[in-house]
Amino acid sequence: MSQWCGWPVVAETAGWEAAQQILTDAELSDGLPLVPPTGRRLDAMIAGAAARAESLGGMPPLFGDVTPEAVAYQCVIAGCRPAELPVVLAAAAATLDPDFNLLGIATTTGTACVALCVHGAVARALDINAGTNCLGPGNRANASIGRALQLVIRNIGGARPEVGDMATMGQPGKYTLCFAERNDGPFPTLTARRGLGGDTSAITVMGVSGTAEVLPGDGEGATPEAILAPIAAAMRASIVVSGMGRRNERGEQVFLLPLEMAGKIVKHGGWDLGRVQRYLFDEGQGVARAPEAIHPIVTGGAGYKMSYLPLWAGGSQTVTRAL
Repeated sequence: MSQWCGWPVVAETAGWEAAQQILTDAELSDGLPLVPPTGRRLDAMIAGAAARAESLGGMPPLFGDVTPEAVAYQCVIAGCRPAELPVVLAAAAATLDPDFNLLGIATTTGTACVALCVHGAVARALDINAGTNCLGPGNRANASIGRALQLVIRNIGGARPEVGDMATMGQPGKYTLCFAERNDGPFPTLTARRGLGGDTSAITVMGVSGTAEVLPGDGEGATPEAILAPIAAAMRASIVVSGMGRRNERGEQVFLLPLEMAGKIVKHGGWDLGRVQRYLFDEGQGVARAPEAIHPIVTGGAGYKMSYLPLWAGGSQTVTRAL
């Protein structure tokens, strides 16, 4: 049997069950069925990549080399299309930033996982969901891109249960957690805030401990305070239950804001992004290192429900990279 970066290339004639067994025996499986990595699929995935064997760095915890070829393999078995390889490759490279602290995220006994937000024109071109159920099932691009990144961490980085990944419980986000930012919200996009341009194609990786649903305080969000006070409360509570309260420093905060709620904040209060951040910083009693370290991301479908994404309490910074 031929190999690709040390992993098996499955013959075109291999049956489905045989292919699954080959990949399971090679310890490549996340437990769900995998697309057989045939030579034809692998060649198509890597066709547009440059410097195929060039290492972008060693990925914790076991420090396997992140190369376009190695990432392409994970993209194939995750069900990605070739046009999605650059997104997964950029996300994998972003997790190597020292401030992201992938070693801690990948090896903690806590529930941390890597969430991926895709920004700009590339999200629309690849049909990455930024609407209804953007964190849930039903969209192939979200599922496959997010899964490919998790397989990179598992199969290249070596974060397998009881080997590198020591999570006591884990979480479903370790299968896939990928969504897109909307570009039609009233606040500057995250890429604009980070100096990359308002509709720049980019990715952001975040080490998150899970998701929490948050509702406006009055049920409908008649004022900015009613919308945002529960988010501040969730941030304070997360600091307490995660043990972050024992640490002197504060990091970042991330929450997902439906377009409808973002519109109410502007319409009923005239608040801009800066005022939203300052309110949450003050109401949250210093839940982040600075107001600018609180990141509302406009995404999702219709409705009032917001999602709080508590970042891993062990210490991790979000990292954004242009494509």
